[in-house]
Amino acid sequence: MARDIPVTGVERFFDDDEIIVSKTDLKGNIIYANNVFLRIASYVEKQCLGQPHSMIRHPEMPRCIFKLLWETIQSGKEIFAYCVNRSVNGDHYWVLAHVTPSFDGSGNIIGYHSNRRVPDRTILDDTIIPLYKSLLAEENKHSDRKAGLEASCAMVVNLLKENGVEYDEFISSLM
Repeated sequence: MARDIPVTGVERFFDDDEIIVSKTDLKGNIIYANNVFLRIASYVEKQCLGQPHSMIRHPEMPRCIFKLLWETIQSGKEIFAYCVNRSVNGDHYWVLAHVTPSFDGSGNIIGYHSNRRVPDRTILDDTIIPLYKSLLAEENKHSDRKAGLEASCAMVVNLLKENGVEYDEFISSLM
């Protein structure tokens, strides 16, 4: 669904005191979306429930960041990540996502919960947008999508090594 929507280049914004919330099942299908999510993405609840969360994926979001996100939450850990999402008409909006696994009473992961806040614009402009552009350029310069993903993942690993930090420490250092 998301791949069929052209990008408009128009950025949308939500208020600093608002939180975009969604919950998914283990496969990433939406089981809950709050009113802020629905408003900023311009969907109605009926259009979202049961659909892959990737329905709001923006084509300029590096796949390696999603790979890292999924690996982290599937291992039972939380993650903070900057994401650019796409609304139903092709507009985009930036978020600072906090994604956590949801557990049942026995400690089994039963789904995922994401709270998204307004990101700091300076961090986006000075660090995240240039980083994501270089990661995306690396992914796109390979004719084999898998090779592109591996190459951009290696770039992230090298960036973290150069800074002597893990991913969560890197993100925290920006906030």
